[in-house]
Amino acid sequence: MIRIAVANQKGGVGKTTTAINLATALAAIGWKVLLADLDPQGNASTGLGIAQSARERSSYDVLMGETSLVESVIPTKVPRLDLLPATVDLSGAEVELVGLEGRTHRLARAFDAAPPGRWDICLMDCPPSLGLLTVNALVSAQHLVVPLQCEFFALEGLSQLLQTVERIRVAYNPSLSILGVALTMFDRRNNLSQAVAEDVRACLGATVFETVVPRNVRLSEAPSHGLPALIYDLRCPGSEAYVRLAREMIQRLNLVDAKAA
Repeated sequence: MIRIAVANQKGGVGKTTTAINLATALAAIGWKVLLADLDPQGNASTGLGIAQSARERSSYDVLMGETSLVESVIPTKVPRLDLLPATVDLSGAEVELVGLEGRTHRLARAFDAAPPGRWDICLMDCPPSLGLLTVNALVSAQHLVVPLQCEFFALEGLSQLLQTVERIRVAYNPSLSILGVALTMFDRRNNLSQAVAEDVRACLGATVFETVVPRNVRLSEAPSHGLPALIYDLRCPGSEAYVRLAREMIQRLNLVDAKAA
């Protein structure tokens, strides 16, 4: 199972929207996908229409070793897309994990214990911080996708995130690689959006995905209906951008060749 963390310590950059819609796009082409919600706010769970009452077990229980990954996962409305939901219990996990053995590898061990072939890909929606929840995701991941809002302040935390990734590589997970930076909330009417996009490409080059996700009302509306935007309105500019982004991500992962083999 390929594991991809979707992370950025700054909030409001489109992490959850990116995780939900990439997971949906991958499931739509036939992949067995797991979306792990690691954010105490549980927005990925809500955005997929999973009510609080349906979250009997969660990513908190998995991290604490109280249940297995398979026992905690629930199906979604999207065929081939399963969810490891989040509950408010996760808000205390940062403190509780400090005293546990192997606190940085709890999630990795849970993934390793899952039956081989159960899922092809796992996307992890990380909280807007660089605490132990995000560290667990980065330690367990092979790849990292960084959603980056096309606004000035979004650039400030990028170097800090990249430094954290390098520390994780050195200390815990040398195989972790940055799959790409995804520019989100791009407003063509705003010169600043264009300037930020150009600055990011100048700094990071080919690491930045070619696809740019525009600011789009339908992307914002979809979670209130408990649906990914790709199902809520496949033809809106935001959904079309995420389809292209998923295709670009697959190309980078060489998943087409792997599936054919």
